[in-house]
Amino acid sequence: MPKQPDRTNVPQVAVPRMARYLRLLQRLQEEGVSRISSRQMADRLSVNAAQIRKDLSYFGEFGVRGVGYDVAYLISRLSSSLGIDREWKMVIIGAGQLGSALARYRGFREEGFDSIAIFDSDPKVIGKKVANHIVRPISEFVPFVRENQVQIAVIAVTAESAAEVANLAVEGGVKGILNFAPVQLKVDPGIFVNQLDLSTELMLLTYHLRDE
Repeated sequence: MPKQPDRTNVPQVAVPRMARYLRLLQRLQEEGVSRISSRQMADRLSVNAAQIRKDLSYFGEFGVRGVGYDVAYLISRLSSSLGIDREWKMVIIGAGQLGSALARYRGFREEGFDSIAIFDSDPKVIGKKVANHIVRPISEFVPFVRENQVQIAVIAVTAESAAEVANLAVEGGVKGILNFAPVQLKVDPGIFVNQLDLSTELMLLTYHLRDE
């Protein structure tokens, strides 16, 4: 049986890198590449080959020295390790510009994230169509999430509303939250929150560009 990773031993910083490796491997497979070395991967990603080998070792022994990695097998193992070898039900809270853009993004579905509903509290947008969904009132959120066994909630509301919305997600049984609101959420143990602050990400760019 393939080695299953001990998640307690996997650094959190390694997980985004694993996602980058997987995307590269998927592109290579589309190009007809069947085998690749860590050095070739490193050249494509502009990273250190030793780092790639170390990261992959957290998730199993995939390569053969002097032969490299089987692309199809590594895609399968990384997909399993990252949890995208199955379908995940997801809802979006906030039908503003960001939430609407996320609802329209087709890449989620391609990676196994099934966005099944979008919610808002604004009467002006409730009932309107966004992508393939009719915006639902937030009052329906908890029963909807429970009935459909939704695992992931995407929060795209203001900072003032984010905590209340997160509490509703936890009440509904959601186990994972992707938070775009510029505020740190405090939730119960066992709920994983991934904070994505677009302004902070842009500041990271301007930090490096400030002397240009």
